[in-house]
Amino acid sequence: MASVHTKPDMDSLNYPLIDAHIHLDTYPIDQQLSILESLPGYGVESVISVSMHLESCQRNLELARRFVDRVKPAFGYHPEQQMPSPADIDSLFAFMESHLDEMIAVGEVGLPYYSRLEAQSSGKDWDNRPYEDLLERFIIFAKKHDKPVILHAVYEDADIACDLLEKHSVTSAHFHWFKGSPGTIQRMADAGYCISFTPDLLYEQEIRELARLYPAGQVMSETDGPWPFEGPFQGQVTHPRMTADVASAWADIQGISLMEARRILYDNARRFYRMR
Repeated sequence: MASVHTKPDMDSLNYPLIDAHIHLDTYPIDQQLSILESLPGYGVESVISVSMHLESCQRNLELARRFVDRVKPAFGYHPEQQMPSPADIDSLFAFMESHLDEMIAVGEVGLPYYSRLEAQSSGKDWDNRPYEDLLERFIIFAKKHDKPVILHAVYEDADIACDLLEKHSVTSAHFHWFKGSPGTIQRMADAGYCISFTPDLLYEQEIRELARLYPAGQVMSETDGPWPFEGPFQGQVTHPRMTADVASAWADIQGISLMEARRILYDNARRFYRMR
């Protein structure tokens, strides 16, 4: 099935695309290479490739070294999995400390909303404190080294994340694929935190309403690939080119031109991630 936008139009090429959140290292190797080699043809300048754990960090670092300027690696531990051992946590932070100049951000980190719901719905005990403590350690690291933070924190978990960000005076926070209450949305917007929209912006009403409300200077486009999408993307391998469709949908929601939408999304991502 063809993508909604298989090739960028010439006018919008004035403003390239940035995929602000993708798990590039989790694609099959042949797809990783195919995606990266195809980016210029779709007007995609770069991707922020977030990490799941230490091995994921190492793979993303290798990709960034091989595809300089196209891959910007973020290092962290995804919360929707079993807590790592203390030794594994220390090894991860040691890796991050030793590659500060090569990491663009701390991420993906956050809280296990979906894992917690699944456990509780099955009648299992759940202790969220270790995850909150680990998130706080990541936030302290980000503050110490002046790095942005990429967060997986939705609904009520976002308020816990906001508490920790405020506690440590961290303002460079990116809540990817965010969903939450009106009060939390307002709190995040007032704090200057960024969010990003995936291709489900084309068909999910909750996300479209969020896109209508959130400040234009604090939004970016992402795919969260290889996560698959529905609607016009059904059956497709998720590709950074889909950020063009996100930009088009956001332009329609905001009532602005596609060129202006791409300019804003591009400028926001470059500013947030301090790209030169």
